[in-house]
Amino acid sequence: QVQLVESGGGSVQAGGSLRLSCAASGISFRLNAMGWYRQAPGKQREWVATIASGGFSNYANPVKGRFTIARDNGPNTVYLQMNSLNPEDTGVYYCNSRLASVDYWGKGTLVTVSS
Repeated sequence: QVQLVESGGGSVQAGGSLRLSCAASGISFRLNAMGWYRQAPGKQREWVATIASGGFSNYANPVKGRFTIARDNGPNTVYLQMNSLNPEDTGVYYCNSRLASVDYWGKGTLVTVSS
């Protein structure tokens, strides 16, 4: 059974930082590309960042230079370090795994950034 469990969300003031974690089980973690998506209130889910199995990472323009995605294949965990947060970063953050066009999703963790 595949499980992606996010943690680390919370409330923070603008300019602050948070680190999200996603613990994966039931997948061949080291083979999967791992990613983070977010969904703001009233908006569609959007892609935030991806890290490939080989470690190459890519970021959406709004978060470039502020967010860092990393993976640790030992504990099967992917992280999202978020710095210089602003209210537009508010939303539910979802962990994603992808291998050969098969996607799995976590249930999300809420991030709230106040001005």
